[in-house]
Amino acid sequence: MGVDVVDWLLEGEPAVQHAVRTRLLGQDAASPECRLLRQQAMAAGTIAEILSRQGADGHWGPPGRFYTAKYQGTVWNLLILAELGADGHDERVRRGAEAVLAASRHPASGGFSTGTSKRDGGGLASSVIPCLTGNLVFALLRLGYGDDPRVRAAVDWITTYQRFDDAEGEAPTGWPYDHLEMCWGRHTCSMGIVKALKGLAEIPGPERSTELRATLAEGAEWLLKHHVHKRSHNLARLSKPGWKRFGFPRMYQTDVLEILLLLTRLGYDDPRMDEAFALVESKADPAGRWLLEDSFNDRFAVPVEVAGEPSRWVTLAALEVLAHRAVAAR
Repeated sequence: MGVDVVDWLLEGEPAVQHAVRTRLLGQDAASPECRLLRQQAMAAGTIAEILSRQGADGHWGPPGRFYTAKYQGTVWNLLILAELGADGHDERVRRGAEAVLAASRHPASGGFSTGTSKRDGGGLASSVIPCLTGNLVFALLRLGYGDDPRVRAAVDWITTYQRFDDAEGEAPTGWPYDHLEMCWGRHTCSMGIVKALKGLAEIPGPERSTELRATLAEGAEWLLKHHVHKRSHNLARLSKPGWKRFGFPRMYQTDVLEILLLLTRLGYDDPRMDEAFALVESKADPAGRWLLEDSFNDRFAVPVEVAGEPSRWVTLAALEVLAHRAVAAR
C-alpha cells in the first residue's frame, strides 16, 4: 500500500476521509479528527446532498414507492447513507429509518417487504424478501439501531428463514418459500445470501447468538463452496459475469470485491478465495487505484463518484481486503 495512494484517498470528501482513517488506518472513530470529519460529512458532500432531498415525512419520493423507485426511493437512499457512514444520530437520518420501518417491516415475522399492506399497515407478508431484509438490517445496524427490537426481530428472521440451497435435495415449503421463485428457487438467490450475511456481520462478535454464528458459518461456507464467484457444480463457470466488475454502492447486486470484503471481515482466509483475491490485485491501475467499473449513477438521485474513473470507495475496499489477507498470511 503506497503512501501516495493513501494521500489520494485522504483528498476525498469528508465521508471518504473518515472511512479511510477508521477502516484502513485504524484510527479511533471517537478521536477529535474523526468526529470532525463525521460532522463535515453531514454538512457537505454526497451525504448532505442526499439528505437535502428528503421529504418532511422522512421519505425520498412517494412513500408507497419506498422500494420500487429504484434507486431513488427511501430504502435505497437510506442504504447509501449507511454505506457512506452517515451519522445515525442525525434527526434526518432517524426520520428516514423510521419511515422505512413503518412502511416495510412485516410485523408478524420481522422481515422486510417491498410493499405495504393497505389493510393493516406495515410490510406485506407476500413481499418479504431476503436481499431487502439483509440490506435493511445492514443499514439500520450501521445507523445505530442495534438495540432496537424491530431490527433484532429482522435479524431473527434471517437466522430462521435464510436458506443456503445449492440445487440439491428437497427445498423447504411453506411461507416465505412458496412465493417469488427468483428469491427462493431450489438454488437460493446468491444476492439474497450475500446481503443477509452482510447484515448479520454488522453485529459485533461478542453479541452474536449461537443461531447467528451458525447462520454466518453456513453462509460463508456456501460462498466458499462457490469460490466466491463461481458455480459450485462447475467451477469453470462464473456465477454472474458482472460480478467481476467492481462498483459502489452495490444496492441489491453484488460483486467479487463486496463478497471478499464480507468474508475477510468475518475472518476467513481460505484457498477457495485465491482466484478472487488475484482478480482484485489484477485490477489495480499503475497508481494503485481501482476504477468504478459498475455504477447506478444514472439512476441515483445523487451520483456517487464517476463511472469509469478511479474510485476512492472501491480502492478503499480493495486495500482493506488485501490488508486483511496480508495480516492472515503472517
